[in-house]
Order: sequence, then structure tokens, then C-alpha cells
Amino acid sequence: MDTSSTIPKEIMIIESHKKHRIRFINGFSTWFNQFSILLQRSLKERRHETFNSLKVFQVIAASLLAGSMWWCSNFRDVQDRLGLLFFISIFWGVFPSFNSSFAFPQERAIFMKERASGMYTLSSYFMARIVGDLPMELILPTFFLTIAYWMTGLKPELGAFLLTLSIVLGYVLVSQGLGLFLGALIMDAKQASMVVTVIMLAFVLTGGYYVHKMPYYMAWIKYISSTFYSYRLLINIQYGGGERISYFLGCFHQGNNSASCKFIEEDVAGQIHPAMS
Repeated sequence: MDTSSTIPKEIMIIESHKKHRIRFINGFSTWFNQFSILLQRSLKERRHETFNSLKVFQVIAASLLAGSMWWCSNFRDVQDRLGLLFFISIFWGVFPSFNSSFAFPQERAIFMKERASGMYTLSSYFMARIVGDLPMELILPTFFLTIAYWMTGLKPELGAFLLTLSIVLGYVLVSQGLGLFLGALIMDAKQASMVVTVIMLAFVLTGGYYVHKMPYYMAWIKYISSTFYSYRLLINIQYGGGERISYFLGCFHQGNNSASCKFIEEDVAGQIHPAMS
């Protein structure tokens, strides 16, 4: 009796595990098929949106304009170079965040219709959208920086260029994520773009280039500003801790309180450690 009562329980447990495994495999296969089809569709649609002639012209024109304005800038022209680095931070903060804020509101009607008919899950749609957007969003800033970096005569080292590129691409992803978040939260393209514009304006003003001595009730914005952190990292790549440029300007002499030395101390020496940024 003990043998006959235990064997069926063991068989039932084994059969239950098999059913769960088959269900998991079938569910994952279905999800992966949905993801693959949605990814292919997203790539086809986004390819035309991202690489349309106007957007490509806008990016290339901005890179050539920056390269012409800061053509072969000198290492000692600190103020000019900081202006270039902050321009890069502004452009690749506002551009992707503003464009991505339209992503989900524009697709809402189609998405609701397809979800109502049970064509795919929300997670497969979201992951396909994010993965499909990644290569599209990173190609244009790569073109921009490749042109502008060497035209403006920034630190002529491959390692410095690759570090700058990685920071700019990471900053683009953060800005795009902000736009996607607000677009999905508000679900109205005009309202989302307006909110993104106001937030990015606050980030730019507290980014560390325009104002240093901010009122205490506004200073907290600086520490949530992605522009502030990317700008500090770009400066660190070009000037490090500021020792070399301080030596060139003679700021190591005692009692040297010139405007240039104060500028180096406040803007280049850093207000935050690069690891924190």
C-alpha cells in the first residue's frame, strides 16, 4: 500500500515539472518570436525616421559649424574649449530627448489596437522598441563627434577620442531615456515635448558653465542634471585635474590670483570627482 501510494505522487510531481518546463519553453519561444517580428518592423520604420535627409543634414551641419568655429583650437585657450565641450553637451542633451518624447504618443493608437487583439505582449513591444532604437540613436552622434573632434583640435590621442565618444554616447542614451519616460508618462506629444524642453533648460543652466554660485534653493538641480556630469567628464578628459594648464599659465606661483588662474580653479580643477560623474 505504501509503494502504490508513493509512486503516483512521484509520477505526478515529475509530470508537473515537465508541464511547467514545456509551458516555459513555449512561452519563451512565443515571446521571442513576437520580439523578433516587432524588432524587424521597428528597424524598418525607424531607419527612415532617423536617417531622413533633414535630420542627417542638421547633425552634419552642426558638426561642421562647430569645427569651423573652433578650428584647431589651442590647448591654452581654456575658455574657448570649455565653450565647445558645453556646446556638445547641450546639443546631445536636447536633440535626443526632444525627439524621443514623441516616440510612444505617436504609436499609442496602433499599439492599443494591436494589444486589444492580443498580437503581442507589452514586454516584447517595449524591448523591441528599445533595442531597435539603440543603433539608430548612436550612429548620428558618432558621425558628429568624429567630424567635430578632429576639426577643433581637441586632445589628439585615440584614447581621449574614444573616451569622449563613449561619454557622449552614454549621455545620448540618458537623454533619450528621459524623453521616452516623459513621453510614456504624459502620452501627449506636445505636452511631453514642452516638459522635456523645460527640464533640459534647467539642466543646461545648472550644467556648470553659465553659473557657479547658484542660490541654495536652486543648487540641488545641478546634482540631478545629466548635463553637469557629462560636462565635467569631458573637461576631465581634456585637462585632467588642471595641473598641466595651471603650469602653463604660471598659477603655481604664490600669490597669483589672476582671473585666468581663478577660472582654472573653478572650472577646470573640478567641482566633483570624475568617478562620481
